[in-house]
Amino acid sequence: MAAFLKLVMIADTFPPARNSGAVQLNDLAFELGRQGHSVTVVLPLHSLKRPSQIQEIDGIRILRIKAPKTKGINYVRRTLNELVMPYFMMYCLVRKKLSSEEWDGIIWYSPSIFHGPLVKFLKRSNNCKGYLILRDIFPEWALEIGLIRRGLIYSFFSAMARYQYSLADVIGVQTEGNLKYFRDSQAKLAGRIEVLPNWLGEPIRSKCSIRISETSLSGRKIFIYAGNMGVAQGMDILIDLAYHLQSRRDVGFLFVGRGEAFHKLKSAAKTNKLKNILFHAEIPQNQIFDLYSECHVGLISLDCNHKSHNIPGKFLGYLQSGLPVLAKVNAGNDISKLIRDEQVGQVCENDDIEQLKKCADSILENLAIDEKLSERCKKLFSKKYSVKIAAKRILFGLS
Repeated sequence: MAAFLKLVMIADTFPPARNSGAVQLNDLAFELGRQGHSVTVVLPLHSLKRPSQIQEIDGIRILRIKAPKTKGINYVRRTLNELVMPYFMMYCLVRKKLSSEEWDGIIWYSPSIFHGPLVKFLKRSNNCKGYLILRDIFPEWALEIGLIRRGLIYSFFSAMARYQYSLADVIGVQTEGNLKYFRDSQAKLAGRIEVLPNWLGEPIRSKCSIRISETSLSGRKIFIYAGNMGVAQGMDILIDLAYHLQSRRDVGFLFVGRGEAFHKLKSAAKTNKLKNILFHAEIPQNQIFDLYSECHVGLISLDCNHKSHNIPGKFLGYLQSGLPVLAKVNAGNDISKLIRDEQVGQVCENDDIEQLKKCADSILENLAIDEKLSERCKKLFSKKYSVKIAAKRILFGLS
């Protein structure tokens, strides 16, 4: 292979979307570009007014293709639309004559689990390697939390997932714990599987529209939750935590983001007449680090019925900003050991509110006495979660 590669990245999210996947893919694409590689990002976008749109930003080519809507709709429509999505993308690549370009490597991001047909088409056309960035082991996590049951639907999703695994020369999973799933499963792998931790690039910082100093939480130690609030997060207990800490006038909670549970959580806080908690719709990614500078502890919540391992993107943002973490996660999750070993926060591995409150009290105490707590957070980020490390690992996988 040439020293500088011509790479195509396939995903279903990219800025201006604000989710963690979009942020990571943006950082990866531009890091690869900075290293001299040619990068084309291909993704669907249902809101396009025309069949496709090509944009070039700092040497990165972004091809957005009009395809059926896959976000914010019921599960049946979403599944059907994701199933046909790769064929819309394939048709557009052929029509734009981009399918005839010679690619040195394919990088694709999951979720979605439905990119397989497009990946196979490009691999066969170019006789090149493919690297699958696997962030969710779906449908396993949905089965664990009761979102779906074993049966025809589960079998269908499992078949789609196994198909894309079979196409990858390398699969990069989030943690060591995720490797066990592949050792125990019947998934047929074309190549190897390795740990590829999540990553972030150097943030672009803009002044945040939320000024905590101008709210009712001014002067308090702020627990911040920033990101998706959905069924996989199991966040009700965080409202319980705010309720149990409402007598402490030095503590406040701020929830910023989106998702199915956003309004439910906001309603619960209102019902309980909590004065120590505020909600705000998601903000641009370039404002989040300015917001973190006014906060003290980052919150993570994962449904305790999960058996898989997950290092949420928000965890990286907290560390990068020097915020210790209060995490409520499933027992045995790799993130628990990481937080404890690196001494960057507190972990509760169940839905026991008294245990979570003890963890919150402990981290508040540590804020006052541990002068190196913030520094350890930043060092852990630099050691494990730099985009340069991720880019190097992916490029090695494609070589």
